[in-house]
Amino acid sequence: MNLLGAAAQQRTYDAIVIGSGISGGWAAKELCERGLKTLVLERGRDVKHGDYPTAFTESWEFPGRTKLTPTELAAQHKQARTGYTTHPQSAHWFVNDLENPYSEEKPFDWMRGYHVGGRSLLWGRQSYRFNELDFEANAREGVAVDWPIRYADVAPWYDYVERFAGISGNRDGLPHLPDGEFLPPMEMNCLERDIRDRIARSFNGRPMIIGRTANLTQPHLGRGSCQYRNRCIRGCPYGAYFSSNSSTLPAAEVTRNLTLRPFSIVTELLYDPARGRASGVRIVDAETGEVLEYHARVIFSCASAVASTFILLNSVSDRFPNGFGNDSGELGHNLMDHHFKVGAAGVSDQFGDRYYRGQRANGIYIPRFRNLDRGSARKDYLRGFGYQGSASRTDWGRGIAEFRRFGASFKADMIAPGPWRFGMGAWGECLPYHSNRLSLNHAVRDKWGLPTVTFNCEWKENEYAMRRDMKASAVEMLEAAGLKDVRPFDDVSNPGLCIHEMGTARMGRDPKTSVLNKWNQIHAAPNVFVTDGACMTSNSCVNPSLTYMALTARACDHAVSEMKKLNL
Repeated sequence: MNLLGAAAQQRTYDAIVIGSGISGGWAAKELCERGLKTLVLERGRDVKHGDYPTAFTESWEFPGRTKLTPTELAAQHKQARTGYTTHPQSAHWFVNDLENPYSEEKPFDWMRGYHVGGRSLLWGRQSYRFNELDFEANAREGVAVDWPIRYADVAPWYDYVERFAGISGNRDGLPHLPDGEFLPPMEMNCLERDIRDRIARSFNGRPMIIGRTANLTQPHLGRGSCQYRNRCIRGCPYGAYFSSNSSTLPAAEVTRNLTLRPFSIVTELLYDPARGRASGVRIVDAETGEVLEYHARVIFSCASAVASTFILLNSVSDRFPNGFGNDSGELGHNLMDHHFKVGAAGVSDQFGDRYYRGQRANGIYIPRFRNLDRGSARKDYLRGFGYQGSASRTDWGRGIAEFRRFGASFKADMIAPGPWRFGMGAWGECLPYHSNRLSLNHAVRDKWGLPTVTFNCEWKENEYAMRRDMKASAVEMLEAAGLKDVRPFDDVSNPGLCIHEMGTARMGRDPKTSVLNKWNQIHAAPNVFVTDGACMTSNSCVNPSLTYMALTARACDHAVSEMKKLNL
């Protein structure tokens, strides 16, 4: 990739993309392939595909085994809330909280990775389409504002991104979970198949399917298939799951239209009042502190829901005294995440002579079955949830509690596989509340002297009512499936911890109540597109990244078309 070519010296491009994660990588690919000289600005370090330092490191090879030092933990005291960023296998992907602080009026867990590829190296890879009900829900229920698009507008772009990204899964024929362009599915193990069949016999309309995941089950477009190591969070040297590093950025690089500039913190958009457009961006070089400006005809903000909205709020001018494009006053509001960490688990005394092969980087999925129609309607809450889970045999870790045992017989027991266990947790939709918001904090500054973000976000009664059903339904299904010792759990977590933050610069039909139009353009400055999670008008109950991909590809196609017409 051209890091500092001739175009970088004059600092003028056809397009600028802010961020290199899932949305930014797609914007880079689409714009470069359509012939635009494109600058991608990434605030963190460069990471080339294969530059994954812990990909082949065994647990016993890490200094301290599975523990970070007290100094390292202190530098990630908020990132550590995930529970897995405290392991040296992945801690290097997450930010230093001392250098990148934020504030909380109400608890919010903001998990970030500042490097080329962003969270495309870290995501859970579950890939589901929104359905028609999702795009209609706000209008049907009188919640927030209506989406300016429908499923039919996005469906061909789902097809498009799935074919490139490589999504494995079954065509299950479920209207509320639209099928896609899939590679062959991964297989369920014996207990999962048995539970699937028992649930199907006991409950009408609760199919259990294999997860649809961006892990390749066969070689695809030059990338290798999944090796069933389940070390995806470390980075995959085989390119076996979709990431910007393995997929979209290399595709952009091939065109020779890409300039990638790491260590580039975008602080604000520049506004040209004569044209009524953005003229470019201002950055701080993260290494030198130098302030620079870059210019382009179109700008795609793909920095993440929170970071894109930070940039817009921090872009103040006579035209936009409250933030770039904030005529509606909605910028920063309607913050959403999924609520999760609720469900049930149990054990099985069956299949003692059966095992499974490898560490499958995927699980099962039970799609939403509430509030789909009159027969599934609930009176106590709106929207719905789906379950993810898996079955496995317990390992030697079960012996930790057996502190009175030792010797050869204990060792033999621990070497043998333990009983089968099945667990599943629900992911639930959060409504887009205007009161859930983020704002700029000028009193708390980061390492570079920039203002930071303050969150004020909470679950409300609709989410808590849903959680009660999430837990109860999990128990009834596992008991009907014949599992023993079924135990529910509800580890209520803060918004943000699911790392599906959305909203804050929502799409809408009316500039008076939304920030973006149906093409992801800022109403008042149509050469600025926001295609990351900030654009979302509601959040469904499915994982959102596939929708970000589709919306980004769709917006890029529109941008290039409008540029050819000289409208941008």
